[in-house]
Amino acid sequence: MEIGMMSEEMPIMGPPSVTCLYGNYKESSPDFARERDLCMQCFEKWSESEQTEFVELLLTKMLHHQHSHVSSFLRPMLRRDFISLLPKKGLDHVAENILSYLDAKSLCAAELVCKEWYQVISEGMLWKKLIERCVRTDSLWRGLMERRGWIKYLFKPSPGEPHPDHMFYRRLYPKIIQDIENIETNWRCGRHTLKRINCQSENSKGVYCVQYDDNKIVSGLRDNTIKVWDRSSLECIQVLTGHTGSVLCLQYDDRVIISGSSDSTVRVWDVKTGELINTLIHHCEAVLHLRFNNGMMVTCSKDRSITVWNMVSPSEITIQRVLVGHRAAVNVVDFDEKYIVSASGDRTIKVWNTSTCEFVRTLNGHKRGIACLQYRDRLVVSGSSDNTIRLWDIESGACLRTLEGHKELVRCIQFDNKRIVSGAYDGKIKVWDLAAALDPRAPAGSLCLRTSVEHSGRVFRLQFDDFQIVSSSHDDTILIWDFLNGTPPETPAMTVRSPSRTYTYVSK
Repeated sequence: MEIGMMSEEMPIMGPPSVTCLYGNYKESSPDFARERDLCMQCFEKWSESEQTEFVELLLTKMLHHQHSHVSSFLRPMLRRDFISLLPKKGLDHVAENILSYLDAKSLCAAELVCKEWYQVISEGMLWKKLIERCVRTDSLWRGLMERRGWIKYLFKPSPGEPHPDHMFYRRLYPKIIQDIENIETNWRCGRHTLKRINCQSENSKGVYCVQYDDNKIVSGLRDNTIKVWDRSSLECIQVLTGHTGSVLCLQYDDRVIISGSSDSTVRVWDVKTGELINTLIHHCEAVLHLRFNNGMMVTCSKDRSITVWNMVSPSEITIQRVLVGHRAAVNVVDFDEKYIVSASGDRTIKVWNTSTCEFVRTLNGHKRGIACLQYRDRLVVSGSSDNTIRLWDIESGACLRTLEGHKELVRCIQFDNKRIVSGAYDGKIKVWDLAAALDPRAPAGSLCLRTSVEHSGRVFRLQFDDFQIVSSSHDDTILIWDFLNGTPPETPAMTVRSPSRTYTYVSK
């Protein structure tokens, strides 16, 4: 319905004009105008509370459709551009704080509202604050900012180094988004640059375990040594000797490297000097895997046992409990504050209470021995010599999904909140979509995103983050797969045909 607009001359005490709320109105009578003016004179004399009471009483006498028209009339009057008004009241910081909660799309829209809004956003450096918020909450953002060297422009500046202006961050945000999209595309398409470390073992060849950070890679070798490699030069900077058997597992933090060996011992080394601090002799056969965190360590062995250790200091490590129940070698363990999870050649995964060390449940499903697993929150992901990967709910014990694709034993596995990466004795590394794997409606063919073959031998161990995979193999090499600086895709040849001949243009 069209709304008619009518302006009338009003006395000084009333509003300059009245908007008529009806489209099909009749001409007002002289009596109405006189009586209305009298009402307005009285209304002006009343207090605010009396005016409100009168209007409320008036509304109770009106019909529903009249209420609708009054509501339409009031709605624009009730709107206030508080973002523009706050700085005029000296409350710029309040306006900035409100807009700082916007995401990127909303912040773009807010810039276009008016010049006052744009001024609040630019003077408040809200694009900088948005980037900082993402860096605080997302490891991918933080890692990318550190690798690109942009982290120095965030948070508190170094003394004497002022930060760039608002437009720098406004232009930086889409660059970051493009980088993140490129990284995800590189993972899906298998685009990466590859660096190779040849360990050059003298006698026995093979790298059984590996862990890395931004500065170094620590590897355990079949030749009984632990070698530390510089990340920049890829040169060996330290060799730790002492084990009399192959180094099958290791883990390090900012203080120590702890290693397990086929010589049945667990050794503790100073991470900076490489000095041997402690040797733990308990298992009667090879130590196949270990994990430590927050003063607790769990080791497992070919002797079918799991040992829980109390770590007071690197030199003071004592046995807390020995867990038995597996009927074959225990190949891998993982734990958090709630559960210890172990997997064995007996085809089972067993769950134990971390605080009491009491047995909780067994996860059954694999048809052959289990070589690897990772446990986090409610999810357990395991790899087996039946060539499959299984996803489990640790609370219910249910198998959520079985992933098939490897042709030989699945030797190593890791997952994060996006993907699962597995390595197997077939020499292949496969990347799987975790969200799809957890969706029962997703077809089996959509689960494996990429298969890569670069090792010439069995893949023994891998570790990955948002930007890279580091893997080790029986071929005596460590490979670094860099997805941040992935090689661009080759431009396909474009064929242009003429009536008489064919020209092929290849863009390089």
